[in-house]
Amino acid sequence: MLRRKRGRRRERKCDTTGRMEHSPRFDKLCADARANVKEISSDEVADRIAKGSSFELIDVREESEFAKGRIKAARHIGRGILERDIEKAIPDLDADIVLYCGGGYRSALSAESLQKMGYRNVKSMVGGWREWTSKGLPTE
Repeated sequence: MLRRKRGRRRERKCDTTGRMEHSPRFDKLCADARANVKEISSDEVADRIAKGSSFELIDVREESEFAKGRIKAARHIGRGILERDIEKAIPDLDADIVLYCGGGYRSALSAESLQKMGYRNVKSMVGGWREWTSKGLPTE
């Protein structure tokens, strides 16, 4: 996959599993966040959607990623504005919130942030959009 940066093209590196390679400090930051937040599997989220369970499903990816495809019923509040906009979007600190991103990293960081803001029932979806789509789960 190629990304544009200041007019140049830069190849994004992936490991042998297709997961994006991240810097060691970012990996540690995410590992620390994951140790502090509740996680939920994509299968559990799919089951909750299928059963009509009431919960807030938030896509924290970039707007361009969200526009290319999303989990049905998800709403977009990007990682960059989440902390600024969450209180207006979901004022209830006990709301059942599930966050997802591309691979589960940004959503873990986001979940940790929301917990620091006082949200008590927030989860990060393990594997994110990539895992969801690799399992053929419903999208729009």
